[in-house]
Order: sequence, then structure tokens, then C-alpha cells
Amino acid sequence: MVSPQRSSIGMLNRCWNDFTATCLLLTCVQVFVSMPCSAQEQPWREGAVQGQGVSREVREIYERGLGWLIANQAEDGGWESPSNPGPGVTGLSVMAFLAYGEDPNFGLHSVPVRKALRNLILNQDANTGYLGGSMYHHGFATLALAEAYGAVDDKQLWLDTSVPAGQRRSLGEALELAVRTSLTSQDKNSVGGWRYGPNSTDADTSVSGAILVSLLAARNAGIEVPDKNIDKAIGYFKSMTSKSGQVAYAGGLGGYDESQARVSIAALVYAISGQKELAEFKACTEFLKSRGSVKMGEHYAEYTSYYKAQALFQADTEAWEKWNKQLVNELKQSQRSDGHFDGSFGPQVATSMSLLSLALNFRFLPIYER
Repeated sequence: MVSPQRSSIGMLNRCWNDFTATCLLLTCVQVFVSMPCSAQEQPWREGAVQGQGVSREVREIYERGLGWLIANQAEDGGWESPSNPGPGVTGLSVMAFLAYGEDPNFGLHSVPVRKALRNLILNQDANTGYLGGSMYHHGFATLALAEAYGAVDDKQLWLDTSVPAGQRRSLGEALELAVRTSLTSQDKNSVGGWRYGPNSTDADTSVSGAILVSLLAARNAGIEVPDKNIDKAIGYFKSMTSKSGQVAYAGGLGGYDESQARVSIAALVYAISGQKELAEFKACTEFLKSRGSVKMGEHYAEYTSYYKAQALFQADTEAWEKWNKQLVNELKQSQRSDGHFDGSFGPQVATSMSLLSLALNFRFLPIYER
């Protein structure tokens, strides 16, 4: 028989051993958590979530803009531009929410994000994958799906049981369908780019930029996009870029002007496709750096700012930081009291694009990483 004293001592020893093991385990966990992630270091994440490292005026502009988007979201989850309706407007708005860094599944903006993504999927052609309106819209909507894929839980997405099971597609399925539409459209194109319709045989650098960025984002997300399609599209952009860095709109060589938007699009696709060594990329970058800030209220100002922010960020950090300060001042002055921005394509597009031009300050979207 074991004495009560020895029994108590044994119990104490076991408790001490368990306590020691627990402390060791917690220490290991703490050390592991504090170690930097070797796959992808993102030192800005914590600061952005807590509001550190991002100025108060940027956060205030952004939050007011998101508040306006929430207040003006349609019951079906979409946003419509009166002058240019289509799913691209909803896609840009989704991007604006995702770029802010809130948890898209349980955070403050999870409900409007889920509603918007359901809207995109339910309005996608289930057979062709086309996110209609035009290939412009298709590109921006596809980009939103690519950025949401892997971040938004499909189980959370389809909590709305009123949608028939046969109409529900996962984000991955919807994205693969959309990518297939873009690739099929390019295969029909004589110059390797894209135009307004999926069956167009000519191309322009503006629509082509929207589609190519979405394909690069989809590839980054793990969707198969053949190299030959990317190479063909980059070849098209090279053919449209002059030695001065100016970029033509359509129809081949010629037609160069002072469009910072087109130059920004070209610089961006060169950068995120891994083509920074190209002379065309360097020429575009120098062109952009030699131009000043975009005056909000000018024609297509929000469109230009959306692309120029990304292009400069990818090309030259110092140039982007200088330009970003000017942009913040412009947006602070032009934002309306209710949080929206006015622009060439209506307040829905202007607000989402203006916010996205600031999103490089947060850098949550994968497409916004260098």
C-alpha cells in the first residue's frame, strides 16, 4: 500500500512535470510565432491593421469612402455606374474593401463583400464564364475574383440558403471560368490583346491592361494561365510602346500622346509579369516620373490615379512616396462630405478607383505586392 504522503508527493511531481511541459510548449509556440515567415515577409500587416504606419488622413479618407459604398450597395449586392453599367463596377468595389485589410469572412465588411461576390458569380454566364457588359468589366470583375480567391471562405459565401444549389459556384470555379473566357478571347485576336467584345479581332491597350492584370492575378492565385498567352500579350504592349515611353491606344504604331493612364498600364503589366529589364518598362517609368500629380476632377483622373499609383509603386519606391503625398492632398480636397468622389464614370467608379489609388498605403491585396 502506498502511503498518503508518498501519494501526495507523486501527485505533486506529476503536476510539476505537466506544468514544465506546458511552459516549454508555450515557449516553443511563442518563439515559432515570433519568427518571420520565410515564404513571404509582410512587415506592414500589423501596422496597417492597428493604424500604425498609415497616416490618419489616409485612413479617414478610406473609411469615409467605404462608408459611402456600403450605403449605396444595391440589394442584390452590386454597384452600378449609370453611364457604364456592368460587373466591373462591383469588382472594383470588392477590391476596395479587400484592400483595407478587414477579415473578409468575419470582419466589419464581411457582409457587403459576400453580397458583392455572390452578385458577380450569379451574374456570370455559367457556360462561357463571361462577366458581361464588356471585356473592360470582365477584366475588373475577374481581378476581384482572383483577389478574393483564397481569402474568402466559400462556406461563408453561400450562407444564403435562398440561392439554389445549382447556381452556387465556388470562387475557384468562377475564376477558372472567367480566365477561360479571357484566354479564348485572346486566341481569336489578331494582335494578341483584347477589345470591348470577347470576339473582337482588334485590341486596345486600355482593355488589354484590365484583362492582362486579371490574368496575372489569377496566375498568382494558382489558376493555370499559359506562358504563351502572357508572352503574346506582353508582345502586344511592346509593339504599342514608343522609345519615349509613350503608349498608343489602338491600331498599331502611332497615336502617341500624353496619356499617363496608358503609360501606367504598360509599366504595370511589364512589372508584374516580371519584365522590368525591358527597355519599354524603363522608358515608361521615366515618362511617369517626369510628370506631376493628377488633378482630381480632370477627365479620367480617377482612372489615371488608379493605374499610376500601382505603376510607380512597382517601379520606384521613392517616386511613389513623393507622388502618393500629392495624391492624398488631392483626394482630401476632392472627397465629398458623404465620402464619395465624382468622376468621369460616375461616383461608384470614381470612389472605388480613388480608394484603390490609396490602397498601396495598406498593401493587403496580393496584386499590390512587389
